Amino acid sequence: MTGNRLYKSEKLCGLTRIDALFASGRSIIAYPLRAVYNILPHGENGTAPARFLVSVPKKKLRHAVDRVLIRRRTREAYRLNRAALLPALEAKGRRVDVAFVYLSSSLSDYGVIEEKMRQLLERIAAQASEHDGTSQETALSC
Repeated sequence: MTGNRLYKSEKLCGLTRIDALFASGRSIIAYPLRAVYNILPHGENGTAPARFLVSVPKKKLRHAVDRVLIRRRTREAYRLNRAALLPALEAKGRRVDVAFVYLSSSLSDYGVIEEKMRQLLERIAAQASEHDGTSQETALSC
């Protein structure tokens, strides 16, 4: 998959996979974003090396238009900065499932979200390059 386009295979879906991510995933925070991630062994061919989801809690932002705006900004920041993560995963033969959760009760500018996204992806890439592959998670298909 080339270019900056987000493909369906890069979206994290499936209740079982999402529950496993939040149950046993690691968490890092770069306010206003929190990333919950699981580094897994590389799955079958055709599986994206990184799959993600974006969550904006209704408790934090009450209006749907605000939640959609933050979701779009977060998705765009991921789309443009995921290149920091993918080479580290491919070099080690790993894949990662990531959930980005918005923490702030107010709207953030795109520049802030993009900078924090870059920090999170660099930290996850560093963890992926250090990861020894002893994860107990099994590869689940979407």
